[in-house]
Parts: sequence; C-alpha cells; structure tokens
Amino acid sequence: MTEKKSHFTLRVDPILMDKLGFIAEYNGRTKNRELEQMIVHRIAAFEKDHGEITFEEE
Repeated sequence: MTEKKSHFTLRVDPILMDKLGFIAEYNGRTKNRELEQMIVHRIAAFEKDHGEITFEEE
C-alpha cells in the first residue's frame, strides 16, 4: 500500500536552500527529509509549550 503524502511548493531564497542542502548532506538526508525533520521538531517544541494539537474527527 502506498503512503499518502501531501505536496507543498516552497519559494525560498537560494542561499537558504543551499544552507539547507549543506545541513541535509551533513545529516545524510535529502533536503526534503531534512525539512520534514525540522517540521517534526518544531511541532514537538510547540506542543511541549502549548499542548498537543488535535483535530476533531469528521
């Protein structure tokens, strides 16, 4: 079974993209995976300070 992933287009300064690429390569990841890890860590930090983010089921 294929995992469903969301797609998102990001417009960013080329220097920031190069720096992201450097960090990703340092960590042995693609830029996409590095950005995904950054998002995961940012959400965890937010939830630690503000509580878990939940959504009502439809």
